[in-house]
Amino acid sequence: MSTNYGAKGDICRNLETLDTHLFAIPPSPLERLEHPLFRQAGVEVWVKRDDLLDPLISGNKWRKLKYHLRYASERGLTTLLSFGGAYSNHLHALAAAGARFGFTTRALVRGEPEAADNATLRPCREWGMSLTFVDRHTYRRRHNPEWLATLAAPDTLLIPEGGSSTLALPGVAELVAEVPFSPDYWVLPCASGGTTAGLLSGRRHGERVLAMAVLKGGDFLREEIARLWPPARLEDGWQVATEHHGGGYAKVSPALWQWVQAFMAETGLPLEPVYSGKAMWGLCQELAAGHIPRGSRLVFIHTGGLQGLAGLREQGRLD
Repeated sequence: MSTNYGAKGDICRNLETLDTHLFAIPPSPLERLEHPLFRQAGVEVWVKRDDLLDPLISGNKWRKLKYHLRYASERGLTTLLSFGGAYSNHLHALAAAGARFGFTTRALVRGEPEAADNATLRPCREWGMSLTFVDRHTYRRRHNPEWLATLAAPDTLLIPEGGSSTLALPGVAELVAEVPFSPDYWVLPCASGGTTAGLLSGRRHGERVLAMAVLKGGDFLREEIARLWPPARLEDGWQVATEHHGGGYAKVSPALWQWVQAFMAETGLPLEPVYSGKAMWGLCQELAAGHIPRGSRLVFIHTGGLQGLAGLREQGRLD
């Protein structure tokens, strides 16, 4: 994997140059997806292929980081500090963005130092990201304002876990205008709430949002989404489905992985079983149960994360 991004440091200090790069990425493809269940349920399903936005900073990670990068450049901040687990797609994307656009990147990682050579963090280190490993007790403090204040520095932008802050919303909202019709439903995976909040901020009148919680006990996500996008408290037409977590965050049962592989073989759509694969599995369960009206047109957002497959295989969690 190449780490040569050219003149590191020049782009982040020049807002006009940064904008040229940030806004040069074309819209992701929109593809019609065919499957027997869709025909049986009488619905039309399209996929917004955000996994194809960029080979390294793909999916919702690109959209959520876009305006964090711009905010940092506007204020002359040259260091990006964030948080994640040992196989975090967010940290992988952040490290790649830092290397490409000339930001210094740092991460507090939940886990042991031995993880520094795994399939996700090895590239992060190669791209120059500084890793600090912390135990679970320390990691839980990542939402504590006093503790966060000890990490702050004049040249540093703190980015929440998963990139989910209010700065994530406008980048996600931009995908709505990239779809030339108004769907009845937007469907997407939901882990930290930022992508769902951004979609709610940009959706058109009458468009419903069905977010599939990919972690157990996902009821808290409704409040987190409303914290990021307060108008959501007064809006209807959106829900977080909490029944399709498959056992919990990053839990991949043999049955789920077999289903994902069969779906990929039948449709040709690449998926991973932690985010988009689990959300598609949840959508198919909703359709089979008759919860989505016949005649509906749906847009499923593929949020990327395919690089995570290497980590799952490395852990021996995929057959």
